[in-house]
Amino acid sequence: MTLATLLEREGTSAIPFDFDGQPGRSILLNCYRAAGYRPGGDVVLVQHGMKRNGDDYRDFWIDAADRHDLLIVAPTFSDDLFPEAERYNNGMVRDDDGAITRRESWIYHVPARVVDAMTEAGLMAEGKARIFGHSAGGQFLHRMVSLVGYGPFDSVIAANAGWYSLPTLDVEFPAGLGGIGLGEDDLRRLLASDLWILAGQKDCEAGAENLPSQPEARAQGPGRLHRARNYLETGRAAAEALGISFGWRLTEVPGVDHDGNAMGRAAAGLWFTGGLPSAETLGAGTGAVNA
Repeated sequence: MTLATLLEREGTSAIPFDFDGQPGRSILLNCYRAAGYRPGGDVVLVQHGMKRNGDDYRDFWIDAADRHDLLIVAPTFSDDLFPEAERYNNGMVRDDDGAITRRESWIYHVPARVVDAMTEAGLMAEGKARIFGHSAGGQFLHRMVSLVGYGPFDSVIAANAGWYSLPTLDVEFPAGLGGIGLGEDDLRRLLASDLWILAGQKDCEAGAENLPSQPEARAQGPGRLHRARNYLETGRAAAEALGISFGWRLTEVPGVDHDGNAMGRAAAGLWFTGGLPSAETLGAGTGAVNA
């Protein structure tokens, strides 16, 4: 099955995708094409959490896809080929010995490459892609924007990340952005970008399951909500110090904890209806995904 299949087939599909930066490590695109989707319509990429369950994250978006005639694509990085945080959340920026890898091999390039391939296949139009990531996927996305840029996306939402790479060159990656070849121009680009942070107001427990607990993470706050607030304020202070406009925003979602389904519904509401859904809509059919 190839991307061209999506020109003809509605519903769910799973399509292998090869990234030339990591030969031999195929990525699986878990897709859903709504009956009303037509090439040129809105496309949402979805980044899964640490459980590598891209099929679940795709399915979380089916209701929104049917409502808004979307194409959903969830790039799935298997635990076999991309094990642990270093090879997913942290983008394969360092090798097993801690040395910096080739920039072209960083998997933060994958979402943009997927969009390029879909555009070339006639599946979508330029400027019509958005991307959402939850938990480890939220870590992946804010680091993607930090290291390789916003790319072809009209909007980027990073939700319920466990911790953040702070916008400073004085602290080494992944706690900061130092030591990997980035400079002040990269920092300015990041701080000016329209990076959208989403945080569940109930995702605030210091003892939450799978919450990163290394000292650098704990220093950002006791729970994910506190860490999101800290990240925003750290970014704001960095932009002020550089004398540039600050583009980030934070939306807190009432009543939601570490739930990838509910946070996806929140993102869909913000993108396609102009606001957060009702508490009833956020809770309907949700199932907590703690990674």
